[in-house]
Amino acid sequence: MILFHWFIFFLLVQFIHGLGTWKLYEKAGRKRWKAFIPIYNSIVLMKIINRPTWWTILLFIPVINLIMFPVIWVETLRSFGKNSTSDTWLGIFTFGLYILYINYTQEVTHISDRSLTAKTKTGDTISSLLFAIVVATLVHTYVMQPYTIPTSSLEKSLLIGDFLFVSKFHYGARTPMTTVAAPMVHDTLPIVNTKSYLSWPQLPYFRFPGFQKVEKNDIVVFNWPADTVYKFFDTSGRSVVKPIDKKSNYVKRCQGTPGDSLQIKNGIVYINGKELILPARAKTQYSYYVTYDMNVPLDFEFLLKDVGCTDGAGFKNEARDTLYIRALTFEGANKLRSIPGIKSVSQVISKNGEMNIFSGTPKWNSDNFGPIYIPEAGKTVALNLKSLPFYKRVIAVYEGNDLKVVGNDIYINNKIATSYTFKKNYYWMMGDNRNNSEDSRYWGYVPEDHIVGKPVFIWLSWDTNGKGINKIRWERLFTTVGGDGQPQSYFKYFLGLLVLYFVGEYFWKKRKNAK
Repeated sequence: MILFHWFIFFLLVQFIHGLGTWKLYEKAGRKRWKAFIPIYNSIVLMKIINRPTWWTILLFIPVINLIMFPVIWVETLRSFGKNSTSDTWLGIFTFGLYILYINYTQEVTHISDRSLTAKTKTGDTISSLLFAIVVATLVHTYVMQPYTIPTSSLEKSLLIGDFLFVSKFHYGARTPMTTVAAPMVHDTLPIVNTKSYLSWPQLPYFRFPGFQKVEKNDIVVFNWPADTVYKFFDTSGRSVVKPIDKKSNYVKRCQGTPGDSLQIKNGIVYINGKELILPARAKTQYSYYVTYDMNVPLDFEFLLKDVGCTDGAGFKNEARDTLYIRALTFEGANKLRSIPGIKSVSQVISKNGEMNIFSGTPKWNSDNFGPIYIPEAGKTVALNLKSLPFYKRVIAVYEGNDLKVVGNDIYINNKIATSYTFKKNYYWMMGDNRNNSEDSRYWGYVPEDHIVGKPVFIWLSWDTNGKGINKIRWERLFTTVGGDGQPQSYFKYFLGLLVLYFVGEYFWKKRKNAK
């Protein structure tokens, strides 16, 4: 639905609300016309049901309003003496239309001073639970979202088993585009493993102002643009077309921003002709072949840990005297070369073209790629059969144009096009674990409306290979994701504040009881 369609739908809903409640407004001592005025009618209704005016805001927040509408329907019925269980369920299961029936068929009296306290323990529990869900959904959607690292594509910076808090406000919180969805879950309902949302209707993209822009070297959480998998890590082969905000969440490092020219040479990223220097915390890793003297006893598990290999590194015997190491830094490779018994340490660099590489350009691969232009909103590029593969998905999918090729001519919205002006900004995202990351090299640009947020904090890190208390990586608890220098844990400060809180609460209660 486009913005105009939503406006018409909004006016229609307001008109239906007016038709279904104007008599109730009069019985509550209000003018009937107040039931028809958009937004103002909600403010008046809050006064009629004796609820805070700010609840009106919750009625217009996607997903939150799905919780609030049934609450308002029930509250309205109870404000006019309809307190029975059947009244409650009729109000909910008729989507509020039961109120319209009451409005025209029954004589009711407005109860202006009704008690707002739940009469049963069950009612009190439900009210508390609904309030908690609303608050948690607001925080989850607009402030901070928990996220788990599932793969090793950002090894060294982020490890498998890291539990993060992802900030929504750094880049600006994105309002939900999917209007009908279960709160606080992504694309799948737990336990039942079914879709957690309805694909229609969709709201237009909108993002609140942030205080940062996505910069090169930022670690970013985004919706995977090419996602059609039914569920993350699902191997059944099922596929589904998902709304933007319900596509699988990915986390990568931004390597190219709008307007950049990006090229990869032997695994090194170059931006506008200059090597992109990563921050000190980032350690780019590559795959290596290691040959060794079989007559020299070597403990490779110990050696690889000593040279900095982490959980996602892994190695296997490629031949009798050769190992293949999945992920190793330049520094680790140099240290390995200095160990007696190691004959050679050779970086694995692709030379041949890869069929699944973005744009399908012959001879391009994950280690040697480009140059490629990162689209910037408002900028224009020449369009021909040679350049079209780079921008085809941008034009047709991300920016919603009708694109077709007839002979040597390119048609956009039924007009011959020799150039194209981009409507959105795009980004290039890659993993630090270069040979073990599915990223922009394979599926291309990340549109700005797919950006979710910025990881800022690791609150827990779980090592599945550890034993006992060592399953927790204690040194990673309460560490920041960004910043200069090596990560520093703030766990001891957190424990200190926790102790102070409980000690302070103890003495406060003791003093209060003494009075």
